[in-house]
Amino acid sequence: MRVFVTGASGWIGSGVVPLLLAAGHDVQGLARSEQSAARLRAAGAEAVDGQLDDLAGLRAAADGADAVIHLAFKHDFSDYAASGRSERAAMETFGEVLEGTGKPLLFASGVALLGPGRVVTEEDASPFIGRDAPRGGVEELAMGFADRGIRPVALRFAPTVHGAGDHGFMAQLVAVAREKGVAGYVGDGSNRWPAVHRDDTARLIVRALENPDAARVVHAVAEEGVAARDIAEAIGRGAGLPAASIDPDHAEAHFGWIGAFFRLDIPASSALTRERFGWEPAGPTLLEDLDAGHYFTRAAA
Repeated sequence: MRVFVTGASGWIGSGVVPLLLAAGHDVQGLARSEQSAARLRAAGAEAVDGQLDDLAGLRAAADGADAVIHLAFKHDFSDYAASGRSERAAMETFGEVLEGTGKPLLFASGVALLGPGRVVTEEDASPFIGRDAPRGGVEELAMGFADRGIRPVALRFAPTVHGAGDHGFMAQLVAVAREKGVAGYVGDGSNRWPAVHRDDTARLIVRALENPDAARVVHAVAEEGVAARDIAEAIGRGAGLPAASIDPDHAEAHFGWIGAFFRLDIPASSALTRERFGWEPAGPTLLEDLDAGHYFTRAAA
């Protein structure tokens, strides 16, 4: 297949592209800079210059593809509503282009916030509906594409997709620990945090692309929920800092924007995904990855 990938040079996309190429697919990747384009060309993919807001460019690339994997997102927490509007516009564009073609449209989503305090599954519908919802409510939008002759697949990622090179939540928690001199967790730290290794995520995405009718929702989750206290203690070991409880009333003051997330209990299952796709995570666990040291080498650089 000829596959158009947004976010192709990003954290998850850079793991997916080599696997797609190895499987014999042709890959076009959206590149917002020459540096990104160079990385894609070096991997053996074709670079398509453009931004996520360049809807005409998205339309042209999707029109020439046999499938679309949409992984890009504007992670601007200072104006998250605007990020959601951009996401909605991109998905509406893909819907218009792919309508009636029967082509697969895989897109990034997440398990966080679907049902805090309980284990969410692939059968839980997204509660985020409408363009003003988080991420523009695109999962609910895209599920309706099935009635328009498109094969949508929601790629719900664990909040932490970890590995060497990860600059997401775990890297931010390490930075906060270094700044504050303590590896914190909120309250008793029993709240659960799902995780998956980047390599396992990439393998699952390729399987979902090649069998898009197996499920409309895929959970890229290797660990249902790692206790926040265990995460903080691993960060403390790596950074040479004590781990300590942070009063829930002071969580956001201590952690910054990430405090609103790290205090949540958001476990998620991937049992149905494993059954439907024959997928079994094989990468290191989150705590093993933290103990490997690369988060701390990079943070100190």
